[in-house]
Amino acid sequence: MSIEVIVMFAILFSLLACGLWIGLTLALTGTVLLFLFRSMPLDRLLPQYAWNILTTQELLALPLFILMGELLFRTHLSRSLFKGLAPWAGLLPGRLLHVNIFGCTIFAAISGSSAATTQVVGRIALTELLKRGYSKDIAVGSLAGAGTLGFLIPPSNIMIIYGVLGDVSILKLFTAGFIPGFLLASTFMAWVMIHTTLRGDLVPQAENDLRNLSWRERFSALRDLAPALFLILCVLGSMYGGIATPSEAAAVGVLGAALVTAFQGSLNFEAIKGILIGSVITCSMIALIVLGASILGNAAAFLGIPQAVAAFVKGLNLTPFMLIVALIAFYIVLGCFLDGFSMIVMTLPIVLPIVKQAGFDPIWFGVFMVLVVEMAQITPPVGFNLFVIQGLTGDGLGYIAKVTFPYLVILILFTLLLTVYPEIVLWLPKVLAG
Repeated sequence: MSIEVIVMFAILFSLLACGLWIGLTLALTGTVLLFLFRSMPLDRLLPQYAWNILTTQELLALPLFILMGELLFRTHLSRSLFKGLAPWAGLLPGRLLHVNIFGCTIFAAISGSSAATTQVVGRIALTELLKRGYSKDIAVGSLAGAGTLGFLIPPSNIMIIYGVLGDVSILKLFTAGFIPGFLLASTFMAWVMIHTTLRGDLVPQAENDLRNLSWRERFSALRDLAPALFLILCVLGSMYGGIATPSEAAAVGVLGAALVTAFQGSLNFEAIKGILIGSVITCSMIALIVLGASILGNAAAFLGIPQAVAAFVKGLNLTPFMLIVALIAFYIVLGCFLDGFSMIVMTLPIVLPIVKQAGFDPIWFGVFMVLVVEMAQITPPVGFNLFVIQGLTGDGLGYIAKVTFPYLVILILFTLLLTVYPEIVLWLPKVLAG
């Protein structure tokens, strides 16, 4: 392997070990590489990089979706979701445990964030499930697993980052996420039904009465889903109805979220202040990471690092399937130390050329990247979903990771299924593209 590759990894991991912010680590690594191995006017080049990446039109959707998530966090949407879904979930084996999965699936189609999905749905659902006597293990595990759907079902913040850095259509990525997202949700539900059928003690016997609710009560409960359905219509309806681009749909979503928040009486001066501060902090963090990734990616391209790594991987003579298995293992290990955004921006400039050379479609690989990020969300010690649930329950990360493990296995097996049958991902984008 070339000296440039060795130096890059040495600088990168040294700075990470020192605890430097990931965005600054990426930017400094790229800058030092260019300084050492290329004679370039960095004082003019780096500002140009910053301007080009941070003014990308597609990136505009990201702060808007973040703002929408901050608005929704202050609504009563979690209570509405539980009341609207509970009568219907009672028909299935596992009863109200399916509210975790139904609720996360619906909220995922609004927020674009895995952590926000887990937190909003868990605030009410987890408390209610434990109060009713459901097993804490399966209640916590199903919430952590289903919360990862926030990144797969569009709109998705991770897909926006991947689309910008990988030069891939964000609308096609969103479209590609629909079928895998709903299939994965169905897989989680199937596991809950199997698990609770084999272990009847996980669901209190009194909950069997939920099957006896009248259909009138069930249909009446659907009105509680109106705020969530209104927001889905705002975001996805405007986008796929041809009314708005992804960036414009995010703005429509912000307006819809503001209307819901105001209608529920949650929009006051203190709330607005918290919303704006939270949005600015999150956007600034992500912008720094994206900028650092752009600098490192361009530096790596100038030095031929992706080609060198690709040649090394090619020399291993891995089949395309084994390459994906190796990447899953690599990202699971990486997810133990880095968050999802950092994983993508650090590795994409090197990994994407390799998978393209192996014959994988970049749209398919975008969904693959989302799935491995979802694995990172429930992998200790830095899995964000685990931290969110720890904040809700006060339990240790080890316990939460243990009860979430079956959902991590499902994610891995599901990713391998998509590798064998890539048309599951690619069929809908092809159909809509005509």
